[in-house]
Amino acid sequence: MKKNTFLISLFVLGTVLVSSCTNDSSDDLSGIDGLDEVTYTNTVKSIIDNHCISCHAATPINGAPMSLTTYENVKQAVLERGLLNRISRPQGAEGMMPNGGTRLPQAVIDQVSAWANQGLIE
Repeated sequence: MKKNTFLISLFVLGTVLVSSCTNDSSDDLSGIDGLDEVTYTNTVKSIIDNHCISCHAATPINGAPMSLTTYENVKQAVLERGLLNRISRPQGAEGMMPNGGTRLPQAVIDQVSAWANQGLIE
C-alpha cells in the first residue's frame, strides 16, 4: 500500500513538473518591454532621489557643489563633474559618493553607467 501511494505521489509530482510553465527566453516574458533602455525618467531619477538629493538638493548642503534635482543637472554631472567616477570609487575612498555613506550597490552603479553609455536619454 505504501509503495502504491509513493508511486501515485511520484506520478502526480512528475505530471505537475512536466506540465508547468517555462520561459526559455526573455521574449516570452510579459511586461519587460523597454527594460534594456535605461532613461533618466524611468531609472536614474529615482536613484538620484534616493541616494543623492539629501545633499545635492535645489540648494546643496553638506559641501555638495551642485544640485542634482533636474535631468540637466544630472547630465552635466555625468559629462563634466565625474559623477560616474565618484559613485564607482571603493567604499571609504576619498571623494566617494555618497559622501560619508555606504557605496551604492554595483547594480545601481551599472544602471547609471548604462544610462551614460546609451546616450543620457531623458
